[in-house]
Amino acid sequence: MRTIASFTVNHDTLTEGMYISRIDGDVVTYDIRMKIPNGGDYLPTPAAHTIEHLFATYARNSGWSEQVVYVGPMGCRTGFYLLVRDSVSHEDAIKLVQDSFAFIAAYEGEIPGTEKWQCGNYLEHDLSEAKRAAADLCRHLTGWTVEKLQYKA
Repeated sequence: MRTIASFTVNHDTLTEGMYISRIDGDVVTYDIRMKIPNGGDYLPTPAAHTIEHLFATYARNSGWSEQVVYVGPMGCRTGFYLLVRDSVSHEDAIKLVQDSFAFIAAYEGEIPGTEKWQCGNYLEHDLSEAKRAAADLCRHLTGWTVEKLQYKA
């Protein structure tokens, strides 16, 4: 079998930030990297679950809601994928991620979609850790530009 694109990225040089992972037709996949791969510090599952709920809720209620295809966590617990239609400019995608994570970092209240009938693991959430991780990513994404969306060799 062929090696998939995400396994060709050099994880030894990858740092926190936002990158274009791939473009498939009219869908752009962004790599929202919150932790350094293989760095020993990973997103705790409850925090990642909470970020997923808040990120997806915010993105799907934003001005780009109709162009959001998918928001979801990476299995390695180092970040998230955001898939959007290519009608969303790279500048707007950066802004959407910055706004989403600022929203998460400041969030107070009930986590959306956490009733038993709404979620397959409704008890496993951690808002305080999600807020901390989101605030950390916000610091990394300050001043992020389209030029920084390319993976470093």
